[in-house]
Amino acid sequence: MAAFPVDAPKRRVLKAFESLGFVIVREAQHIALRRENADGSVTPMTIPNHRTIKGSTLRMICSQAGIPRDEFLDAYHAT
Repeated sequence: MAAFPVDAPKRRVLKAFESLGFVIVREAQHIALRRENADGSVTPMTIPNHRTIKGSTLRMICSQAGIPRDEFLDAYHAT
């Protein structure tokens, strides 16, 4: 099983989430994203607006948003 990046660049993380269907709603101290799902529901997500994002933070964000580990890592490595 592939490991989450230790200090992932913010731009690359955002591109990975965008490829998973998330759209940036607001950007300040934190970045608010949302995704409209096929069933009409909306998945909100908030990530810190830091230059790099720690692996533990990414794991928690993906867990709370219901994104499988492999799905995020595939999107991350594709960017």
